[in-house]
Amino acid sequence: MKPDPQKLLEEALQYEPTTRAFIAETLLESLDFEEDFDLSQSWRDEIRQRCQEVDGGKVELIDSETVLTELRKQFPT
Repeated sequence: MKPDPQKLLEEALQYEPTTRAFIAETLLESLDFEEDFDLSQSWRDEIRQRCQEVDGGKVELIDSETVLTELRKQFPT
């Protein structure tokens, strides 16, 4: 029996941000986007550097709700 995609997603969303980033990165890499999108070497280098920073714990990931809350405080409508 195949796992239920919705259940998998709900479970994955319970993990901490760095784990979710790793899962997302792995899933995206499995799609072989490099063959479908022409990326310049500078973009490839930038992506690789950012992934290494996340994987190495050099940057703090912030969930989108926190970012949006902070932006709303800074730029009220």
